[in-house]
Amino acid sequence: MRKIIVTEFMTLDGVVEAPGGNETNHPHAGWQFKGNYSSPDSGKYKVDELASVDALLLGKTTYENFAAYWPDQTGPFADPINKLPKYVVSRTLIKVDWNNSHLLRDVAKDVAALKKTDGGNILVYGSATLVKGLLQHDLIDELRLMVYPVSIGGGLRLFDDNRQLKNFSLKQARAIDHGVLILEYQPIHA
Repeated sequence: MRKIIVTEFMTLDGVVEAPGGNETNHPHAGWQFKGNYSSPDSGKYKVDELASVDALLLGKTTYENFAAYWPDQTGPFADPINKLPKYVVSRTLIKVDWNNSHLLRDVAKDVAALKKTDGGNILVYGSATLVKGLLQHDLIDELRLMVYPVSIGGGLRLFDDNRQLKNFSLKQARAIDHGVLILEYQPIHA
């Protein structure tokens, strides 16, 4: 069975939105770039992470942002992201035009079926609303967080105040440049 790996950039206060700048109208949009957190270690981690999977799973908003940017890019990150199969979960999109993209409608049913297909691991970038659904239906096999030493005072979070108990075991933890932590967890399913 294929594994679903979720990867997120996260602030100390748990916010996962707007690391790059124009994804939302958050007053601190661009916190990741403005904080000058880029480093060879983080770049290598993201390139290696992408090289270890056979497909991407994206929510509507992340897909639209990626499809508007990545098709015109080249390089060690852009080339595989443009080539890989992309599965987009959305109930409102009519079609997906980016190279090798496929539309899924239902998180629980369609993603569970995708996990049972032949192939390697599937990576989820961002896509907070999708990730919340994946968490709810216990479809995540690994949660990778790059936690940045910044607090932005509010925004979109993966773990809402929904009173759901979710347990995780730590697979790996390490610190890289600028005080960024890479935390890799595996959910403990009851």
